[in-house]
Amino acid sequence: MALATWMSRAPRPIRTVLVANRGEIACRILRACKEVGIRTVAVHASNDSDSLHVEMADVVFELSGDSLQDTYLSSSAIISAAEQSGADAIHPGYGFLSERASFASAVEAAGLTWIGPPAEAIEAMGDKVTARRMMRDAGVPLIPGAEFEGLSPELNLTELIANLQKSAAEVGYPLLLKASAGGGGKGMRIVERPSELDAAFIAAQREARSAFGDSTVYIEHLLTGCRHIEIQILCDEDGNSVHLFERECSIQRRHQKVVEESPSPILDAPTRDAMGAAAVAAAEAVGYVGAGTVEFLLDAQGEFHFLEMNTRLQVEHPVTELVTGIDLVEAQLRIAAELPLEFNQDDLRQTGHAIEVRIYAEDPANDFLPASGPLAIFKPPSGPGIRLDTGVGQGDAVNIEYDPMLAKLIVHAHDRPAAIRRMSRALSEFVVLGATVNIDFLREVIDHPAFLSGTTDTGFIAEHWPAGWTSAAPRLPALLVAAAAEHLGLQHRASPRGGAADASRSGGEGDAFRGDPYNPFLRINRSLP
Repeated sequence: MALATWMSRAPRPIRTVLVANRGEIACRILRACKEVGIRTVAVHASNDSDSLHVEMADVVFELSGDSLQDTYLSSSAIISAAEQSGADAIHPGYGFLSERASFASAVEAAGLTWIGPPAEAIEAMGDKVTARRMMRDAGVPLIPGAEFEGLSPELNLTELIANLQKSAAEVGYPLLLKASAGGGGKGMRIVERPSELDAAFIAAQREARSAFGDSTVYIEHLLTGCRHIEIQILCDEDGNSVHLFERECSIQRRHQKVVEESPSPILDAPTRDAMGAAAVAAAEAVGYVGAGTVEFLLDAQGEFHFLEMNTRLQVEHPVTELVTGIDLVEAQLRIAAELPLEFNQDDLRQTGHAIEVRIYAEDPANDFLPASGPLAIFKPPSGPGIRLDTGVGQGDAVNIEYDPMLAKLIVHAHDRPAAIRRMSRALSEFVVLGATVNIDFLREVIDHPAFLSGTTDTGFIAEHWPAGWTSAAPRLPALLVAAAAEHLGLQHRASPRGGAADASRSGGEGDAFRGDPYNPFLRINRSLP
């Protein structure tokens, strides 16, 4: 396939992209590259050879070893694969190496195009203490807090605690201890009163050092009853910057997003414009280039505060694509090819309403513990306004070595009530047998009166299921599922989908049932163990 005309005429045309990732995001990027006419390269660990992203790529390279450190987290192995495959660019997706400044620098040093922001911007925003200071200088509203100028390894523990206690008293309780290099809730502790501070600080520092190799911890005043709203931005190398409006991400569990939507049901036009302008100012303050997301907390008084910036494509980017009509991965490719943005801020509009939920292999009734097993039946919904981003198919097995997210289900409709109805219907038609998933839980969230009214905040799940979630639906025994799967001939594939250069790869027995309209389980509206 020939390159798209705009790419062939770009100052730095991209002809072959290596996707340094796996799962649904790898598949998403591979599809975007194919639409532009770009040759694609997939990498995989030896225990991941039959994944969907491997099937989709033009060229496949196995990364030696099974551990993450030897494969998807190995900068040298991935750059070597790019060089051997003839790739001239690397797209990191999200997670893994996507926000490691050292990897971005290594890619550029190898003479390859890095499809992401400059290493300097990643480094600045990856250190939350540095980011807070830069945002303050740029006039971006911050959560009240303290970055501990005197908090360093040179001080002994007594001095550290003394500085901490003084700063905490000035910020005010309750407060949040946060790892400077952190994310995903690691190195984070809520502190309600001074007597809890010392132990919480030591624990947060220990966890931060273990997770990120950096024990720096700072404090913020704990804002309660807030909504989590993020702004998508795009910046090109010519200094043009725009925001693509907001995504509401308030429904979370342990700081991990569960449901995302756009537009937010709470924002008025002046607040939306102000948050967008602040996000653009934040990006320009660090010389940002590419796609990124600036996250804010919106308090009960309607004031917003900078939380952090994610220097990569977000999991929830499809909701922005559906309401703006902008393909964010294609935009990343254009920017990396040194092309200017095709539009300015006045050209952008939000049209309709989009909602995304994340389908996880996990057991919500057992504290959301990750689940495993073969996807004996994996029958997604279909119909107008429904999009599924996934890295699995029927007959695959859930690999417990990796993130348990199986897919993202996204719907788009003319307004929010219609989008909610569409999502509820889509979830009711989504059939997964063989591995426990969270579909029943998501249906309860989407149908909950608080979500319907748009009055949720970040405490929604803890408030409504304080003792944990339990399913009201009866669950068929796993033995019945296994027997039904065997009867239908839906056995887990014992071999990979095909060789790297085989363009006619087939997917084993389970693939015969992909898209089968006569699936006898279509009427089963719940996930089973």
